[in-house]
Amino acid sequence: MTADLPTSGGGRPSLAQVAALSGVSAKTASRALSGEGYVAARTRRRVHEAADRLGYRPNGVARDLRRGARASTLVGLISGDLANPFYSRLASGLERELRMNGLQLITASTEENPEWERQLTDTLLERRVRALVIASTMARHDHLAGERIHGIPFVFVDRPPAGLSADAVLLDNRAGARQAARHLVAAGHRRIGVVGDLSRLFTHRDRIAGFTEAVEAAGITDWADHLLEDAHDVAAAERAVRHLLGRTPAPTALFTLNNRITTGALRALRGHAAPPALIGFDELDLGDLLGVSVVTHDPEEMGRWAARLLLDQLFGDACESARHVVLSTRLLIRDSSERPPPHGIGG
Repeated sequence: MTADLPTSGGGRPSLAQVAALSGVSAKTASRALSGEGYVAARTRRRVHEAADRLGYRPNGVARDLRRGARASTLVGLISGDLANPFYSRLASGLERELRMNGLQLITASTEENPEWERQLTDTLLERRVRALVIASTMARHDHLAGERIHGIPFVFVDRPPAGLSADAVLLDNRAGARQAARHLVAAGHRRIGVVGDLSRLFTHRDRIAGFTEAVEAAGITDWADHLLEDAHDVAAAERAVRHLLGRTPAPTALFTLNNRITTGALRALRGHAAPPALIGFDELDLGDLLGVSVVTHDPEEMGRWAARLLLDQLFGDACESARHVVLSTRLLIRDSSERPPPHGIGG
């Protein structure tokens, strides 16, 4: 593949450039990119790699646009699950800031599926969105590097990019998890059950790291015996907590690593004669009325920060290096974490 990459000052790459870079005809390149048959798997892969390298996207709205039409006002948000209050609040903060600057937000959910994320990203870029905000579930983001050549702004939220230099707005997950663990240890708990989300997610790993730092500093070395991962939805979390409670001896406290897992834990604890202490990460609906201690933060602030970083990229002074904003968390103590270990011992 010997064709030159387009420079940052040029227009969008053409299908002919993709064909030249991958060493095939324009017709074959078109068939490979549109998913038609009669294209060898190796050729199809080579064409897609060339398209990624160039940042080529089929123009899905070309028939509706005239040359010289003004830039799109649409900004895409790709999130893990819009049914999660965390993402809906994030979208609210983001949308409000964008609207005040003449931009409109469109949202899509991957349900934490990397393949869906790739497809949604491609679709939104084909529709020529002005920018993208991504709460990514993918392990790498190298495939977006070509888009940076053409000035497409990206901001990653909640989870940082990997293999791509881009702005990001993150939570101080480690500090929040350390606070939760220290509070439970200070109350006398030594067997603390931890129920986490998908083990491949950055947020899960970061919260586990913070928890580990705190409990190991307190001399608790067998904490992993009470760790259950990949409880991605409420039902899975409920099953995980019931499993922990069925052990002998059972944990005297629980740390749940996101709001859906906390909801599942509350279902498992319903009617329990002597429930363990509980701290959840993320505020949850009616958490104050239910008396659930949480590591809290402001998802709307994350959305506002993401909008500001995007607006800087679109209308402000260009920044050569990627910017990472880390938002603070704090432990909000309520009744659920004030339950001492049985008989005053932690196990």
